[in-house]
Amino acid sequence: MERLFVGVPGARLRQEDERKAVEVAALLGEIEQALRRCGQRPVTVVDAASGKTYVGLVAAELILGPRGHGRVIAIEREPKRAAVAAAAARMLSAGVEIEVRVGDVGDAELWPAAPDVVVALHACGPAADLVIDRAVAHEAKHLLLVPCCTSESMACMTAAVAAAERQGIPRHAGVRRRYLQAFVDAERTLRLEASGYETEVVELCPPTVTPHNLLFRARRVGEPNRKQAARTRLGTLLGQ
Repeated sequence: MERLFVGVPGARLRQEDERKAVEVAALLGEIEQALRRCGQRPVTVVDAASGKTYVGLVAAELILGPRGHGRVIAIEREPKRAAVAAAAARMLSAGVEIEVRVGDVGDAELWPAAPDVVVALHACGPAADLVIDRAVAHEAKHLLLVPCCTSESMACMTAAVAAAERQGIPRHAGVRRRYLQAFVDAERTLRLEASGYETEVVELCPPTVTPHNLLFRARRVGEPNRKQAARTRLGTLLGQ
């Protein structure tokens, strides 16, 4: 990261970038594990809501490069960040195809069909749900999602607030915030399971690195009984 995004002798990553490096390193292990299931064929990795594409570019250099093939597609809506990522990509020595696509992560036209791994580090608010929707719609084989902050603009927040009211959850911010976050995380987990993904939710890194440290590790299996059970539970969660 320091070589790609700083590249000035004596200059170092900022403190927040050094913390992010811990998360990137953890995600690299997750990406490598997912790609082992793909054998030695050429693979496609999507870095969604990519920011400066730390994850995608370092994965290209350290994982796809040694494999000798593959491509990375980064999707980022901020042109300045996309430009930084594109400039960094030109400095890579891995010989991996890298494409930075500028636009909203919810735009279906920006997504490739059937990517092998979709990764999103700190997809903020509704972006995390858009990543889930697009990964499911484009039949991604693996999804590695680390959501960031939760906001009122999220699709399931109305149901979460209604459930909090039904169950008498106190309005004290520290209490209700935790309930709403748990509801959102449950809805995302069940939505992935109902879409045919075997899903685990684990800590990517210690909370001292970031409080937004939950990793949704999902693998497309399409098991009918799992899907139906998740649909039933999702309906119960949403009060339907």
